[in-house]
Amino acid sequence: MKVGLTTAQLNRLIELGASPAQLSEQFCDAGTCNRYFQKTEEALIRINREKLQTLVKSRRRPSLCSLEEALAAALRREGFLQVTTPVILSGKFLNRMTIDGSHPLNDQVFWLDKNSCLRPMLAPNLYDISKKLMPVIPLPLRVFEIGSCFRKESEGRSHLKEFTMLNLVEWGLKEEDRIDRLKELAKLVLDAAEITGFQMTEEDSVVYGRGLDVVDADGLELASTSMGPHRLDAAWKISCTWVGLGFGLERLLMSREKANGIRRYSKSLSYLDGACLSMK
Repeated sequence: MKVGLTTAQLNRLIELGASPAQLSEQFCDAGTCNRYFQKTEEALIRINREKLQTLVKSRRRPSLCSLEEALAAALRREGFLQVTTPVILSGKFLNRMTIDGSHPLNDQVFWLDKNSCLRPMLAPNLYDISKKLMPVIPLPLRVFEIGSCFRKESEGRSHLKEFTMLNLVEWGLKEEDRIDRLKELAKLVLDAAEITGFQMTEEDSVVYGRGLDVVDADGLELASTSMGPHRLDAAWKISCTWVGLGFGLERLLMSREKANGIRRYSKSLSYLDGACLSMK
């Protein structure tokens, strides 16, 4: 009877970034299995040490920071205005997004008190700031923000409680150009992130309704898209056409680096730029 790695051994190798092939090995006895584990652990520790040494000696900043800078620069070149808005969100803004006590997303919100929460998305603030810019700036108006969002996620392979979002919106384009513009902007962002082989599929969002999802070659969701006029617009007194996209930066890095989990490139005390910090 073949013997596989124990749960503790599997968790340790996953922590160090082992590949699926390394995790699925089978052995004739426990002794052979343990020797394989020790040898593989030592090899992965060396790889993680080398990653950290390269980071300290050469790049000196995590990929998450570099990606944020690259995406912001690409969008500014495209004529988008970068904004930064508060992390603490008014509960009334969530209500305008139809996220109330009966909405599926409500259970994922980190409430600070009955009137405010940590923002679970960037869209409400972009709606508000865009509405205030429209009387001053002629359409088309292009706006984006990159910042932390918070949800009570299970923190599995591809979810985080704190994650970095890029949301961008272009207001006032021709209605017949919306789908093509979504594709152009998705390509702009993914080219800047150095991701290839993506595809767009139709999907229904619990907030925005029908739109397109951007997925990588392995089917990992990288972004969601939507377009307007939309039923949510009236709450913000907005009536023009628009397209919007939201990207998770940690997911972009997970896809690009072929990582075995999203936490390796997140804001973390356990990992730094894909390298495990637990070397003992």
